[in-house]
Amino acid sequence: MIKNQLKTVVLLALLTALLLWIGSFWGTSGIIIGLVFAILINFGSYWYSDKIVLKMYHAKPVTEQQAPRLYKIVREVIQLANLPMPKIYILPTDNPNAFATGRNPNHAAIACTKGILELLNDDELKGVIAHEASHVKNRDILIQTVAATIAGVISYAAMMARWAAIFGGFGGRDRNSGLELIALAILTPIIAAILQLAISRSREFLADETAARTLHNSFGLASALEKLEQGVKKNPLRFGSKATSCLFIANPFRGSLLNLLSTHPPMAERINKLKSMNF
Repeated sequence: MIKNQLKTVVLLALLTALLLWIGSFWGTSGIIIGLVFAILINFGSYWYSDKIVLKMYHAKPVTEQQAPRLYKIVREVIQLANLPMPKIYILPTDNPNAFATGRNPNHAAIACTKGILELLNDDELKGVIAHEASHVKNRDILIQTVAATIAGVISYAAMMARWAAIFGGFGGRDRNSGLELIALAILTPIIAAILQLAISRSREFLADETAARTLHNSFGLASALEKLEQGVKKNPLRFGSKATSCLFIANPFRGSLLNLLSTHPPMAERINKLKSMNF
């Protein structure tokens, strides 16, 4: 667990260092403008993330009478995790998946698809719910928002660099080499995106580990992930946005061929790590 937390800190530090290096091209003014835009966009999304994502995926709130099995499992896991009871939603799709959203534990929601409820047994579903509860407990929505904000400023700076190339130079330096301009305009947003995705993958590993430790059992979640990998391939999600794929326990769309460009770690690696845990 400490290893994954440290990895997140290092990756965020690298993103910040990249941002500071970019700031040297303009001084403070250009970065401040980009930071204001990024904060407005990303923290606005953070504050209303539950409403935005739940509406995007046609999630319907359910009562305990409508979904007694799901409520029973969520309540058991939430008590073990020492968290407030979240709102519970069901998505009308056969894609077997689940996600958690909400800006903090007191404003959290856990959403499961119709497909995952039909596919998994109780122990497997408990592992999935524990994974999602771990995202809430570990404040992953906030961490992803911070990463997205920094990456957003870097993308803004890259756009400004492209305009500077057209109209001649930066405001913060007298002379700029062509290599610096290429690096800023083209390479830095790519590096920022790769770091942001790496943060997403590290938080998935951490949520898996936290879930297993919460339940004192890693095999339910490992078995669930094996089923989800096959289930998602058979029933990929047909609606929604790939920009939100990092929210789900398994990428609901067709995944990237390159691990560096994936929001999730390789499923086999996640399963092996879970099976190697001892309690």
